[in-house]
Amino acid sequence: MNTLQEKAAIFHQAHVKGNPLVLVNVWDAGSAQALQSTGATAIATGSWSVAAAHGEPDGEAMPFQLVLANLARITKSVELPVTLDIEGGYGRSVSAVKENVSHVIHHGAVGINIEDQLPDGAGLYEVEEQCLRLSAAREAAEQAGIPLFINARTDIFLQNVPERHNHALLEEALIRSKAYAEAGASGLFVPGLQNQQLIQELCERSSLPVNVMVTSYEPSPKQLGELGVARVSYGPYPYLQAMEHLKELGQSILSGTML
Repeated sequence: MNTLQEKAAIFHQAHVKGNPLVLVNVWDAGSAQALQSTGATAIATGSWSVAAAHGEPDGEAMPFQLVLANLARITKSVELPVTLDIEGGYGRSVSAVKENVSHVIHHGAVGINIEDQLPDGAGLYEVEEQCLRLSAAREAAEQAGIPLFINARTDIFLQNVPERHNHALLEEALIRSKAYAEAGASGLFVPGLQNQQLIQELCERSSLPVNVMVTSYEPSPKQLGELGVARVSYGPYPYLQAMEHLKELGQSILSGTML
């Protein structure tokens, strides 16, 4: 069994521009074990899916202790590196972020997603404040002796409809990418960005490896890799598909139409 430090190193090395790490997001120990059995190289949670699986809405409504308990079950059930979606860090202050990231590492994660969306979902943290929060996460990792992969999520594109995605937003994202890298981030996560030309330019100009989220079978990881993407994740899509299948199965059983 690899140590936590070894798992963290393996996870870092899996982010290769042009040959992306593919993460089919999970929500509990059972789904993590199922993905491990498919040959996955790492396990990633998605906050929306985890919250929904526990009957909660997304947006840090799920108690943090329950988030940690769920994480502990996942890390104990699989051999693969695990990265946790910690939303906005479950705290606005630098001290809260540092403490919470310390707990996440203690419970076996070697990576986190941490977003720059404000807690109420309206707007983003100013760059300077988010950098302080990212630096606090990095400090927590250094004190724990773990090279934590900090996937800095910016919601610049998610908070704008795709029709408004343009080079002005791309420039804003690049400003944040540079600042977040200097603050200790390991990667840049841009949920909501779908325009392939903008994705390619972002990958070419960002010093951080870029993570793109897709919510269907297209574009494929191979196609995104050709644009320079280093990480592909699927957010709530696997959970939604699994629940849709469960509903269809239940209906067929209860209606007596199942063969």
